[in-house]
Amino acid sequence: MDLVITTLVLLLVVALSGAIVRLLPIRLPLPLIQIALGALLARPLGMHVEFDHELFFLLFIPPLLFADGARIPKRELFLLRGPILALAVGLVFFTIVGIGYFVHWMIPTVPLAVAFALAAVLSPTDAVAVTSISGGTALPSRLAHILSGEALLNDASGLVALQFAVAAELTGHFSLPRAALDFLLMAVGGIAAGILVGRAFGLFRRRLVRWSSEVDPASQVVMLLLLPFAAYLLAEHFGASGILAAVAAGMTLNYTDTGKGNYVATRMQTFAVWSMVEFTFNGLIFLLLGMQLPGIVDGAKLDLAQAGGGELWYLAGYVVAITLALVVLRFIWVWVSLRFVFMRALRKGEKRPKAGPRLIWTTALAGVRGAITMAGVLSLPLMKSQGVPFPTRELMIFLASGVILCTLVFGAVGLPLLVKGLKLPGEDPRVREERKARALAAEAALRGIGDEQKRVEDGGDDKAIALASRVAARVMTDYQQRLEAAGEEGDVPERARAEAGTERVMRLAALRAERRELQALRRRHEINDETLRTLVREIDLAEAALTGLHSD
Repeated sequence: MDLVITTLVLLLVVALSGAIVRLLPIRLPLPLIQIALGALLARPLGMHVEFDHELFFLLFIPPLLFADGARIPKRELFLLRGPILALAVGLVFFTIVGIGYFVHWMIPTVPLAVAFALAAVLSPTDAVAVTSISGGTALPSRLAHILSGEALLNDASGLVALQFAVAAELTGHFSLPRAALDFLLMAVGGIAAGILVGRAFGLFRRRLVRWSSEVDPASQVVMLLLLPFAAYLLAEHFGASGILAAVAAGMTLNYTDTGKGNYVATRMQTFAVWSMVEFTFNGLIFLLLGMQLPGIVDGAKLDLAQAGGGELWYLAGYVVAITLALVVLRFIWVWVSLRFVFMRALRKGEKRPKAGPRLIWTTALAGVRGAITMAGVLSLPLMKSQGVPFPTRELMIFLASGVILCTLVFGAVGLPLLVKGLKLPGEDPRVREERKARALAAEAALRGIGDEQKRVEDGGDDKAIALASRVAARVMTDYQQRLEAAGEEGDVPERARAEAGTERVMRLAALRAERRELQALRRRHEINDETLRTLVREIDLAEAALTGLHSD
C-alpha cells in the first residue's frame, strides 16, 4: 500500500511541476524544478524511495529512447552521420580520458579506474534536458538534429566504457583490443535486436489486420508500449546493448508505420499516449534524482572524511571544476573537428562552411547530462570484494549528481543567450520542403477528385453525375487554394496565404462557437453526455487539423 501511495504522490508532483514552471516569474528549466521538488519530498517531508538501477534502466530508459528513435528525422541522421558519430563515439572516449585523468589529479585518493568510471557516466548527454533549457528560442534545426543523434548513440558508448572501467577496478586488468571488440559486438547486436523486434511487430500487425479485418487501436497502442521493453530485454539477454536496441526498434517501426494509411486512429492515440509517457517518465527521473540528493550529500561527506577530510565546499568546488572541464573538452573537440571539416572542404575545392565561436560555445554548453548519467553512476557496485567496499562510491555519485545540476544551470543561463539569433549556413530547408510537399499533395488530391468524378460519370446516372460535379467543384476549390498558397514568392501565393489565414481564423471561430452551443445544449438537458462527446470529438479533430497548419 505504501508503494502505491508513494507512486501516486510522485505522479501528482510531476503533474504539478508542469504548472509550477509556468507560474514562476522567472523562467527556469523544468528538470531543475523537478529536482528541487524531489529534494523537498525527501528531506523536509521524509519520503524515501529505494533506487534499484537495474529496475530504473528497464522501466524508464527503453520507452524514452524508443520515442526519440521514432521521432528523429532519419534523413538528417544519415546526412549528419559524420558529426554525430564524432560526438557520440569520438568525444565520449576523449571525455573519458580527459576527465578521468583530471579527476584523479584533482582528488588523488580516487583510483584512476574509478575516475575513468565517473568520466564514462558523465560522457552521455541528454537531448530532452537540452530542449527544456533552451528557453523559448528553438535551436537551429541542423544543430538540434546533431545533438539528438549524439544523445541517442552516446549512451551505449558511455555505458560500455563504464562496464570496462568498473571491471578494471575490480580485477586490476584492462585490455583495449578486447574492450573495442566487445563494444563493437554489443553495438551491432543491439541494433540487430532492435531491427528484428521492430520488423517482427510490423509483420505481426499486418497479419493480425489481415486475419481479423481490423484491430482495436487501443490494443495496438498497448502493444506499441511493450515494444521498447521487448527490444531491450532481447538484446540484454544475449549480452548486447539494450539501449541501442530500443533506439533501433523505434527507428524501424517509424519506417514501417509512417506510410501506412490504415492506422489513422492508432497513430492519433499513440501520439497522445507517448506524449504523456515521455512527460511523466522524464519528470519521474528528475524527481527521483532530487529525492536521492540528501542521502548522496551525506554519503559524499563521509567519503571525503575517510579520504583525508576537507570542508563541504570542496565538494561544490570539485563539481564546478569537473563541469567546466567537460565544457572545455567539448569545445576543444568541436573546434578541432571543424578544422578537419574546413581542411577537407579546402582540399575538395568546396566553399568553406561558416562556423564561428558562438556556434562552438552553443554546442559545448548543450552537452547537458541527465537520466543515463544518474542511472549509470548508481549502478556502481557496493563492494569491490568480500568485505572491501568499492572505493569512493558515494563521492562519485555526488560528483555525477552535482554535474547534472551544474550542466543544467550553465545551459539554462548560457544557451538562451547564445541561441538567440544563431543561424547556420544552409539552414533550414524544412519550410521550403513543407510548401513543396503541400503543393504536390494538393495536386494529387485534385487528380484523385477528378478520377472519382470520372468514375461516377462512367456510371451514367444523371443525378449522380450532377451531384458529383457540384461537390467536386466545391472540394476542388479548397485544394486549389492550398496549391496556390504553397507557391513560392509572388502576388498570387501571398494573396492565397492571406486568404487561407483569414479562412483559418473564421473556421476556428465557427468551431469554437459550435462547441459552446453544444455545451449549452447539454446544460439544458436537450442532449446527453454521449451525444456531446461524439460531436465535440468531431469538432476537436477539425480544430486540431486547422491549428496544425501554418497560417502564413
